[in-house]
Amino acid sequence: MSLNHEKAEKTAWFSLIGNFIMAAVKALVGYFGNSYALIADAIESTGDVFASALVIVGFRYAKRPPDENHPYGHGKVEPLITFVVVGFLVASATLIIIESIHNIQTPHKAPASYTLWFIGGVILTKELFFRFVSKSGEEVGSTSLKADAWHHRSDAITSACAFVGIAIAVYMGDSWAQADDWAALIASLIIFYNAYKIFRPALGEIMDEHLYDDFILVIREKSKSVAGIIETEKCWVRKSGMRYWVDLHIHVDGNLSVHEGHTIAHNLKKHLMDELPEIEDILVHVEPSDDVQRVQED
Repeated sequence: MSLNHEKAEKTAWFSLIGNFIMAAVKALVGYFGNSYALIADAIESTGDVFASALVIVGFRYAKRPPDENHPYGHGKVEPLITFVVVGFLVASATLIIIESIHNIQTPHKAPASYTLWFIGGVILTKELFFRFVSKSGEEVGSTSLKADAWHHRSDAITSACAFVGIAIAVYMGDSWAQADDWAALIASLIIFYNAYKIFRPALGEIMDEHLYDDFILVIREKSKSVAGIIETEKCWVRKSGMRYWVDLHIHVDGNLSVHEGHTIAHNLKKHLMDELPEIEDILVHVEPSDDVQRVQED
């Protein structure tokens, strides 16, 4: 297991355990404290538990090495897992909407005042979870871990909405008890928005969309230090899991032999993979420099 995969999987386990504890405690406090917004929040956290479990399964599958049927490895399972995680978010938001509308139409008592203090602690905890998991996702380059992080952020947002709703219901009395339910309804709309934010980059990864301009600039800059390379031309990057696959066109002296050109390409590949360990493989295409103008016109 690579260090990135090991770190990502440990973070996902941390996320899963945290979500499980949060979901259980929220459900208990929401039930006994008569807070529908807190119960809705617990439902969203329950979806997070399953989402974190899926992320772990995805990591274990993605780390498999390339084989005959998957010459580019198994990393594409990560954005596929992200789609499923998004599905959990959408399903959670839909369930919260249905429950909120039902509760708005049903008279009930205001939540207990202690639920307000509890949910304040939840907001702080989930925001800390988001920052920790999001940082790990950025460091290892995992889209599914970033999606899992946004589950924590959406949880913090729904909790913040619940906090406002509960505060209104507690301090304004039973006649304002529906504020708790309206807060849950608003939170569900925010969850839908967050679902789109994590869906879009995962879709781009599946479609091999051009998303890595900064990384390409780094590749070009590091290529200049390899002897024999006059310039780089086309450079395409696609991502599979936490790894990158690169197609790079280079220009060399057109009078060199095929063997010499091959040696330069080999040296470049080794140099880039040493300097940028997140690259899984590089396909280098060698072109003679006197064909630069013709290639550009083509």
